[in-house]
Amino acid sequence: MRIDIISVIPELLESPFNHSITKRGIEKGLCEIHIHDLREYGIGKYRQVDDYQFGGGAGMVLMCEPLANLIDQLQSTIAYDEIIFMTPDGKPFKQSAANQLSLKKNLLVICGHYKGIDERIRQKYVTLEISIGDYVLTGGELAAAVVIDSVIRLLPGVLGDETSALSDSFQDSLLSPPVYTRPQEWRGLSVPEILTSGNFPKIEEWRFDQALSRTKKRRPDLLD
Repeated sequence: MRIDIISVIPELLESPFNHSITKRGIEKGLCEIHIHDLREYGIGKYRQVDDYQFGGGAGMVLMCEPLANLIDQLQSTIAYDEIIFMTPDGKPFKQSAANQLSLKKNLLVICGHYKGIDERIRQKYVTLEISIGDYVLTGGELAAAVVIDSVIRLLPGVLGDETSALSDSFQDSLLSPPVYTRPQEWRGLSVPEILTSGNFPKIEEWRFDQALSRTKKRRPDLLD
């Protein structure tokens, strides 16, 4: 998988992709991430990438031309399965979307900034708009990192145990059941006996019951 990211602050994305699972995926050659600085395509002597809104109002808007020039250049050699814009008014991001995106070959992610991007870029290029929650960030970089992390960990070979991702919360519309590790006794609290019984069919039954109970209590909307 190849992921290209357009940002006006590319430095924000350096750390998330240089550690942990994402780094492992890159080192294994299972994915590649390319971060593009929009300011390199800015207009004029000062590399301008934003301007005031038509109609007035506070906040700057990322201009059409720098974004279009960069996107056109990328598209001249890469066929993208999706061109994604990170925006608070996009479709709420869920595990099912991560699953679908993990099957794609090439993704382009546009990180907004200031008041966003000129609407005409959304009309002409963007195929998918994603929100990670009902709140506003300074820019789309952190949101992009969240989405990309959730996608890359699903690629075959990235996780040490590929079945691990299958038991994550939301994969089957349920929250994950409680988990335990050693020691078996800790400060008066014990691991449930069923987990040390060796009866794996009963363990899976217990885990399902726990997941269902936890979901009913904490996220009943997932069961609707």
